Amino acid sequence: MRRLRDLDIKHYAPQIPIRNRAPSGRVRTTYAPLFNNYVFLCGSENDRYQSVCTGCIVKHEQITETDSFLADLKQIHKLIDSGVPLTIESRIQPGEAVRVRSGVFSGYEGTVIRRDQETRLIVSVQFMDQGVSVRLEDCQLESIC
Repeated sequence: MRRLRDLDIKHYAPQIPIRNRAPSGRVRTTYAPLFNNYVFLCGSENDRYQSVCTGCIVKHEQITETDSFLADLKQIHKLIDSGVPLTIESRIQPGEAVRVRSGVFSGYEGTVIRRDQETRLIVSVQFMDQGVSVRLEDCQLESIC
């Protein structure tokens, strides 16, 4: 998004505030993307080309149903502006094959054994015909189709 901003390309990536309490007791607010790995941009073919050339865009799709798509984005924007606490819902379910995107296990592949609490996943990773399980946040994982 920073690169798109630097290129002056209009874009939208809904973010929601996440409040966490630090060990010192202080409440900190960070912002997390509502849709991981999605940035919506509105521009010309040249804008699309420049955004892909940043190296930060892996896949792009042109929206054909623009009226309904814009209506959905407006609803999301209103929900975020309303200040109502929103929860990011993960689609990753037990039994799914996943790849770890970040952290110590980045690049490892495994299978989700179960969900633990709201955002924790227990993932089985295979090493030399043996398995270990590790507890990871769902934001660290991506589905392998």
